[in-house]
Amino acid sequence: MVTDEDIEAIRESISAQAALAAATDRLAIFYYRNGHWLTASDHNHLRITRIIKSLRLLRGDALADAFRTLILARVEEAGSPIGKPTLGFWARA
Repeated sequence: MVTDEDIEAIRESISAQAALAAATDRLAIFYYRNGHWLTASDHNHLRITRIIKSLRLLRGDALADAFRTLILARVEEAGSPIGKPTLGFWARA
């Protein structure tokens, strides 16, 4: 479990923030280029929820919202195959 002290240390660490930024970029590219997760139900939907929550906690609202916006754009581009429950989880993440 991540403690408040862990969160603060990650937020203040330039190297941790750079690593998180690089990882977020890799995941954004992966989810944008690959469409296998664009189904009504897929284990990646849970991962995306955790990514959004983690970004919000460790990098801030703006970056979490930007990642969610990118994911939602990809979903829309694919014809909106993701179910409402998953979209609700992402909205609350």
